[in-house]
Amino acid sequence: MTNDLRSRIRAGELLVGSFVKTPSPHVVEILGHAGLDFAVVDQEHAPIGIGQMDMLALAARAVGMPLLSRRWGRDTDWIAPLLDLGLTGVMVPHVLDKDGAEKVCDAVRFARGKRGISPSPRAGKYGGMGIPAYREACDAAAVVMVQIEDESALEHLDAIAAVADVDLLFIGPADLSQSMGVGFPSPELDAAIERVIAAGKRAGMAIGLFVGDPAQIAPWHARGVSLFVCGSDQALLRKSAAQVMAIGKG
Repeated sequence: MTNDLRSRIRAGELLVGSFVKTPSPHVVEILGHAGLDFAVVDQEHAPIGIGQMDMLALAARAVGMPLLSRRWGRDTDWIAPLLDLGLTGVMVPHVLDKDGAEKVCDAVRFARGKRGISPSPRAGKYGGMGIPAYREACDAAAVVMVQIEDESALEHLDAIAAVADVDLLFIGPADLSQSMGVGFPSPELDAAIERVIAAGKRAGMAIGLFVGDPAQIAPWHARGVSLFVCGSDQALLRKSAAQVMAIGKG
């Protein structure tokens, strides 16, 4: 088994991680020691800036846990600075079509000729790597997850999955159900998720899914999902604290 997250994703290995919504390196360190396969810093729904990301990246590397980020934005100029900090990759919300996926990959892969290059940040060992080696290592390891969470994107799944530099289609069920105007959960949402899974199988591309309960992992894994983001650091803390109170005062 390799510890390289991108290789593990492309091999179809079952991988489980969580969102991080608290800008504390200690939280990332704890999740790493707990054995998570990866974590995704949720800059889309939490107040976490670039300076705080610097410390979260440092903590993740200290415990050997792959760390990604997702952040809302129509543009992709937020991606390269985070990869410079040493993040493993990005999860990009609301990718609607092939052009959107291509723009994300342009921001990640040096080989596409559009990402600015300097080995001076942490990812380049502060200048310890030469440019050719740095470019090769980053392009080989960086993970690109594009989120399918809009009804219109369902009509472009095969085109999105055909972008070779995309590693995974990640389903955001809450936003997808909202876009479709259906319940969360609902049979209609499940059918949409199945459409994404089918597109991934046709293209040989891995599929990811957010779940709020780890009990949902096994049934969706059996249906073809291989990567799961389960809850968040805040949800884990809240559920554990609530359980303590329920048992302690039950």
